[in-house]
Amino acid sequence: MTSSESSAAEGPVSDPALPTPSGENSRLMDPVAPDRVADLIGMIKESADKLLQDQTSRGDLKILSRTLRELRYAFKVFSPYRTRRKVTVFGSARTRPEDPAFQQAVDFGKAMAEANWLVVTGAASGIMEAGHLGAGRENSMGLNIMLPFEQEANPVIAGDPKLVHMKYFFTRKLMFVKECDAVCLLPGGFGTLDEGLEVLTLLQTGKRDMVPVVFLDPPRGDFWSGWQQFVNDRLLPRGMIAPEDLSLYKLTDRVDEAVGEILQFYRVYHSMRYVRNKLVLRLQSAPGEELLARIHDEFADIVHDGKFVVSAPLGEEQDDPALAKLPRLVMRFNRRNLGRLRQLIDCLNRGAV
Repeated sequence: MTSSESSAAEGPVSDPALPTPSGENSRLMDPVAPDRVADLIGMIKESADKLLQDQTSRGDLKILSRTLRELRYAFKVFSPYRTRRKVTVFGSARTRPEDPAFQQAVDFGKAMAEANWLVVTGAASGIMEAGHLGAGRENSMGLNIMLPFEQEANPVIAGDPKLVHMKYFFTRKLMFVKECDAVCLLPGGFGTLDEGLEVLTLLQTGKRDMVPVVFLDPPRGDFWSGWQQFVNDRLLPRGMIAPEDLSLYKLTDRVDEAVGEILQFYRVYHSMRYVRNKLVLRLQSAPGEELLARIHDEFADIVHDGKFVVSAPLGEEQDDPALAKLPRLVMRFNRRNLGRLRQLIDCLNRGAV
């Protein structure tokens, strides 16, 4: 274990000075007014007080304490970069530089950095190092896991203030998924499969706002195509997933297609938010009357009642003034057919059904 990891494991996570990111898309978030979060801080304190009343064991308290400290520090590190798009790259730490998948990850990281995206990886060797090599230190962020055996951060990201060392896999996975705007998976072992399937589960169940997911094979590779064959042969015929769920991800062996899939996802679509029983899609431009009519016909099955409405920001969205100029597409989504929701977003980005 490195000295920085040892320090993080034994005591509070350190707070190095965080740089202020530059660029039009990387402005610092406005500070949150204390009166808007006081109730939530109070609830955290109330829960902490109840732990004593519940006679919670010291072992359980250590888990809770470490979890809260890890997440607090990780939130602090990522906060200055929340207005810059980030792609999470998953893949094996055992992939060697001579492996075609390694170069594929380098090329992918480079292309995403050139598009002004940050590349987030597990910060170790293999595919994770390759993604950082392509992106370069300035455009890289890392979430390293502290293991019983040594796992040092790769030399690209080691010592960078955009690197976080974490003890628990579940807090690390939360940060990977919470902070990203896209996911790219290259070949990997149990950990990569776990991360990829969790992302798909969160998207399929609506527990994560929609993001593009790409499974990237090496050129003419069969790693993810073999997994796709399992999906086609075992999951679809037995009704364990719906055909529309296949729209939640793309499989390719070409870096340009992987990058294009991610960038195309944000061509018109910007973000989404639920306001009570309404789903609000924020868009770069509103759909025309003809496209809106086609959407009414094609996607009526995912609307609980009513119709799709092009709208200005709803009153409840006043807490997000940075997005005030974006038009909205508002509907009462049934919250079930997430694959169809992805198809709707693709339709908006294409400008056609």
